[in-house]
Amino acid sequence: MSKLLLIEDNEMNRDMLTRRLERKGYEISIAVDGKDGVMKAKADNPDLILMDMSLPNIDGWEATRIIKGSQETRHIPVIALTSHAMAGDRERALEVGCDEYDTKPIDFFRLLTKIENLLPKKAA
Repeated sequence: MSKLLLIEDNEMNRDMLTRRLERKGYEISIAVDGKDGVMKAKADNPDLILMDMSLPNIDGWEATRIIKGSQETRHIPVIALTSHAMAGDRERALEVGCDEYDTKPIDFFRLLTKIENLLPKKAA
């Protein structure tokens, strides 16, 4: 079972994504701000991180920079989840180290495809 870290401050988004991803067989850990997310990325060593970019304390842009700048967490794929859909936001997310980018409101099946494409393939 793959372990995902969901870093999201909006309770409704957290609940919806957690329930749907758990039904698909993923183990989910949660952080509600960027600072907690960076700490949980190091402690939990998830297979993938779903990163809201508009977070309290440390925003998702900076949290991603920290995660991707650390030897112990740089290997973890990060998908930016954001309502920032302006020109250049996707490029900005990739610049700070995100491996993929998805906009809110979340299209669950599109996000699921991106998650599956980024997860390390487990040996059968």
